[in-house]
Amino acid sequence: MSHAPTVVIENFYPCIEGGRHPVKRIIDEPLDVWCDIFKDGHDVMSAVLRWRQAGARRWFEAAMKPVDNDRWSGQCRFPKAGRWEYLVEAWGDTFRSWKKTFAVRVQAKDPDVPIEAQEGARLLRDAGKRARKAGVPEVATQLEDFADLLTTVKVQDIMDVLQSEELQSLMDQYPDRSLSTVSTPLQVIVERERARFSAWYEFFPRNAEGRADKHSTFRDCLGRLDHAASMGFDVIYFPPIHPIGITARKGKNNTLTAQPGDVGSPWAIGGPAGGHRAIEPALGTEKDFVWLVKEAKKRGLEIALDFAINCSPDHPYVKEHPEWFYQRPDGSIRYAENPPKKYQDIFPINFHCDDWRNLWNELIDVVQFWVDRGVKIFRVDNPHTKPVAFWEELISTIQRKDPDVLFLAEAFTKPKMMQVLGKVGFTQSYTYFTWREDKHALTEYAKELTQGEMRWYYRGNFWPNTPDILPGHLQNAGPQMFRIRAALAATLSSTWGLYSGYELCENDPYPGKEEYDNSEKYQIKQRDYNQPSNNITAFIRILNQIRRDNPALHLYDNLRFHGSDHPQILCYSKATADFSNRILCTISHDPHHPAAGMVHLDLAALGLDGSRPYKVTDLIHNQTYEWRGADNYVGLNPSGVSMHVFKVEQ
Repeated sequence: MSHAPTVVIENFYPCIEGGRHPVKRIIDEPLDVWCDIFKDGHDVMSAVLRWRQAGARRWFEAAMKPVDNDRWSGQCRFPKAGRWEYLVEAWGDTFRSWKKTFAVRVQAKDPDVPIEAQEGARLLRDAGKRARKAGVPEVATQLEDFADLLTTVKVQDIMDVLQSEELQSLMDQYPDRSLSTVSTPLQVIVERERARFSAWYEFFPRNAEGRADKHSTFRDCLGRLDHAASMGFDVIYFPPIHPIGITARKGKNNTLTAQPGDVGSPWAIGGPAGGHRAIEPALGTEKDFVWLVKEAKKRGLEIALDFAINCSPDHPYVKEHPEWFYQRPDGSIRYAENPPKKYQDIFPINFHCDDWRNLWNELIDVVQFWVDRGVKIFRVDNPHTKPVAFWEELISTIQRKDPDVLFLAEAFTKPKMMQVLGKVGFTQSYTYFTWREDKHALTEYAKELTQGEMRWYYRGNFWPNTPDILPGHLQNAGPQMFRIRAALAATLSSTWGLYSGYELCENDPYPGKEEYDNSEKYQIKQRDYNQPSNNITAFIRILNQIRRDNPALHLYDNLRFHGSDHPQILCYSKATADFSNRILCTISHDPHHPAAGMVHLDLAALGLDGSRPYKVTDLIHNQTYEWRGADNYVGLNPSGVSMHVFKVEQ
């Protein structure tokens, strides 16, 4: 800019930490931008929103509109994944300002009208020059004709022409921006659709066949892939697939001493066969893994790998780079602890060691190694125990090369740490959903995630269970509670997941803990996926089919809660912006007792005309009801219709 700023542009929204962090969007998802724009004097203002892919030369552009009190808004969309930036350019619009005052002068029969008409003609001819320079001579000619008209015809006879939308449209194409002001760019991370809408299914490939007498291989996993695909999942998450350490290997149920044949924890990475670039020999080879990735793709599935920066005492890094670990006074390396928990089979990395630069580069290269082998999604283990700056560098480095790569943060920790991991680039995150059990807690937490500031940078992935967590409400619970928690996870958020065995209602806890007894984290597990009792596979299939069929459930920040008289009944909805698809859910969190009462709908949130009846069709039970107005009766019974996922039509 070759002149002093002429316009004040401030108070952007959304704006994360003053522009320090980017907002997140999906390809072609609109981003509405607001800011305050004003200047000295009484000029009429004009402004445009401009955006481009980071490093590109071409800018896209859209006009902004005043809202009220110097607040302006504009909307942009991003046609491809990657890092983008946007800014606002604003200026005092000389033609609009002239037109406004000229009309007043004409009305008042001001003697200066003739000279002001010449001024207007000059503005029109200047715009014509800009049009001609831009290679649009036909527009230039039109503007010059308007200028001639202004100085040769009686002004009162051409006021309609001067005030016409046709003329203003031409001038808006070639405005005088010579004294415009441009804001500082703000950043956007644009990702593919699966970043916002996905259904995850986790299983251990070594247990793919569910046989206690056999360690499965990658080649044995096709049945499990087909099972997951048949239930409607699209992301298959594997715990670490790397060689498992032998030294201090854990035994069954996390015992300190492994017995012969114990397979150990896959999170204790590194053994004689290698480290993070190698594969546990019992699973197969790298060639087998690449084959499985391709087989998954044929089934509409993606395989997500666990990126766990854990090293067993047998990891090659320990011998090759002992300086990357925490040294104890006696020269030994400190193992991992989270008192009272101890992980004798894992050595934590010292991210701030003297050789930190080479360490960070090595770990980034490890992720790129698996990206090069077809992996586009990573579930990151305990990112909150590693430097935030490291994750910001890793994610930006990987996504600059391949913006389709997505990252899920497994961070069950303090809120601010979970939030900043989203701010620095994690695509999705685990959440506290697992422990939000009652109506009030679920409502307030879901609002915080999807309606507050967090919605701009944080996408919550709702999991009812994980291999580490069998929450209290599922322990020794019956199938109805498993259905309830699955339905809540699948409809409150646009992205959800579960750990295998959930569909079989596995509910046996380790005494006194929120963990599974005989956890497959430490052993091969017997599991019959076709067992007839306590099997809710068909229900999960219906849930995921409903999600796929209804675009409203593909969106993350469109969740709205409605009132209900009963303390156990949650009532909430999701709708597309044009209300072409509307889903309304009523679910009781009580798996044992009937719940009934009135629900009180926000009709505007559903785009409904309260003077007309509307139809609600239960997509789970295939029943249709006619409702009227905002207040309607709902009855739920654990032994019958226990929840509603309604499609609303008027």
